[in-house]
Amino acid sequence: MAAPPERPIAGLSCVEICAGAGGQALGLELAGFAHAAAVDIDADACETLRRNRGSRWKIIEADVASLDGTEFRGVDLLAGGVPCPPFSVAGHQLGGADERDLFPQALRLVAEIGPRAVLLENVRGLAAARFEAYRAQVLARLGGLGYRAWWRIMLASDHGVPQLRPRLVLAAVREPWAEAFRWPAGSAAEPPTVGESLADLMAAGGWPGAEPWAGRAAGIAPTIVGGSRKHGGPDLGPTRARAAWLRLGVDGLGIADAAPDASFPVGAAPRLTTRMVARLQGFPDCWEFAGRKTAAYRQVGNAFPPPVSRAVAGAIAAALTHAI
Repeated sequence: MAAPPERPIAGLSCVEICAGAGGQALGLELAGFAHAAAVDIDADACETLRRNRGSRWKIIEADVASLDGTEFRGVDLLAGGVPCPPFSVAGHQLGGADERDLFPQALRLVAEIGPRAVLLENVRGLAAARFEAYRAQVLARLGGLGYRAWWRIMLASDHGVPQLRPRLVLAAVREPWAEAFRWPAGSAAEPPTVGESLADLMAAGGWPGAEPWAGRAAGIAPTIVGGSRKHGGPDLGPTRARAAWLRLGVDGLGIADAAPDASFPVGAAPRLTTRMVARLQGFPDCWEFAGRKTAAYRQVGNAFPPPVSRAVAGAIAAALTHAI
């Protein structure tokens, strides 16, 4: 069966859990979904959502476990970026034994809400062989609720984002719309390099080395990591990641408060600001992040890049609006 044609999208709604700074939410919005609610337990993340979309979205600051899904029966899509530590190396990959695992809560909400589709994302670690039985259980539960469901690793760089950032994405669609679902194709164009993406921001403080730095930063970024509340301060990741950043001319040991100024050595490796990291994640420059530097950076680093969210949400929207 051929992929459904593109068409105007109207009247699609979603509930998003673990919304964070709004990376997935932005993509959902661009794909045509209106938020019946965006839910997160973190006060800074909720303030970020209020600053940017408070007049448009219902922001709920609460534990997902306390959410009553029956309040949202009839929405088209349940989406979310459930916490990754249960499946990440940094989180010791405890899977279902980790108290931070919110897949059971997400599945509870699917049963209570009964959306036509589900979109959940997590780290690539969940795709490991050790979690094969866990993934199968999730698919079986969704199958019992009437969905066809698929796991797929998506690379942010395939959708114009200047970093690799592999994420494991779960898409589930009810019959009869499931037959029309197709995973989105990637962009034919290469993503911009770190230098191309950040040249203007790096020059904003008057640093004379910005132009030659942009020429040297001629590759895409390694995966940006946000860490957790147990992680100390903001930086660009563990030793291997920082080495990759240094090859791009970036000091990954911390996050700067501002772009380098005229006194910064021309050939030195600058640190990135939170705004620079946000651009590498695919956020628009107008998006505001609440909280102090560590809290703001954590929100940015843990986000699902909006262009990737838009691509997969657009594929789900196309299936849900396909003539049956």
